[in-house]
Amino acid sequence: MGNETFMRQEVEAIPGVVANFLDQSGAVLDKAAATLRERNPALVVTVARGSSDHACSYLKYAIELTLGLPVASIGPSIASIYGKDLKLGSAAAIAVSQSGKSPDIVGMTQSARRSGATTIAITNTSGSPLADASDFTIDLHAGVEKSVAATKTFVTSVVAGLALVARWSGDDALRAAIDHLPNSLARAVACDWSGMIGALDGHDALYVLGRGPGFAIANEAALKFKETCNIQAESYSAAEVMHGPVAIVTPGYPVLALAARDAAEASVADMAHKLAGQGALAFLTSDRPGAATALPFATTGHPLTDPLALIVSFYGFVEALSRHRGLNPDVPPALKKVTETV
Repeated sequence: MGNETFMRQEVEAIPGVVANFLDQSGAVLDKAAATLRERNPALVVTVARGSSDHACSYLKYAIELTLGLPVASIGPSIASIYGKDLKLGSAAAIAVSQSGKSPDIVGMTQSARRSGATTIAITNTSGSPLADASDFTIDLHAGVEKSVAATKTFVTSVVAGLALVARWSGDDALRAAIDHLPNSLARAVACDWSGMIGALDGHDALYVLGRGPGFAIANEAALKFKETCNIQAESYSAAEVMHGPVAIVTPGYPVLALAARDAAEASVADMAHKLAGQGALAFLTSDRPGAATALPFATTGHPLTDPLALIVSFYGFVEALSRHRGLNPDVPPALKKVTETV
């Protein structure tokens, strides 16, 4: 592995990191879930930025679909810049940060706790200020992430949230799928999307489509295209792209449609095939027949975990694409690993 990038090494480590998290985190997950059942919050709020915010978007769909609770993302600046405490006494607040150090994330979590919310930190730094600000800290146990672009911490953050939701809701099917994720994600690492690498030569802009948890994954993929490949990628719901953005999809314009095995698969696939029929260079993670080029995918046995397999396959692809374009995915220009904003 000496000649591999840190990003590639960390992508390949994801199945083992997830297995380690599941082995070590049962006690805190059980305790947090028991408290949430006892307090029975009326809503959930999330606090995060960047890839961590995409993890929260994923968890928004999981919580709403599993528990029926509305989930809202709170801008951290409400507390850090504007100095306001929200009325969160009937809420649970989930803050996600790999470093746990960003002052605005910490400040908003402290504000939520002052307001009476049950606060839960998902972080890869157990002794961080964010952990100190929270009622419960779910440690990712992911080890040091050396690549600037988050991969293993993103996936494990989502797994942490899903594992909490499964216990909170008593969803045995979801819990079983989570327990089998290390094997499922190992298959995802092995999915070969290299056929898309050369197809993107000469292109510096594209769309990434998804719906539901797959839209959260599309947001994450678009960010990674920007961070590691200098590609102006924009993410859209497959239901939203026809409301204006389709105007710039000219012949040959690249589109990546991330369809998971859930109720939204048909709509995402249909949109990819529609755009391909109009001349777009469309790639699709589905075997539903049509004009778009099919990409291989790994399944996980549950609609709420299938999108995670897609982002793991994507990470391997985008790392290779970055190197193909003469870039180093470990050190994106003008970025650093820990971003501390106020």
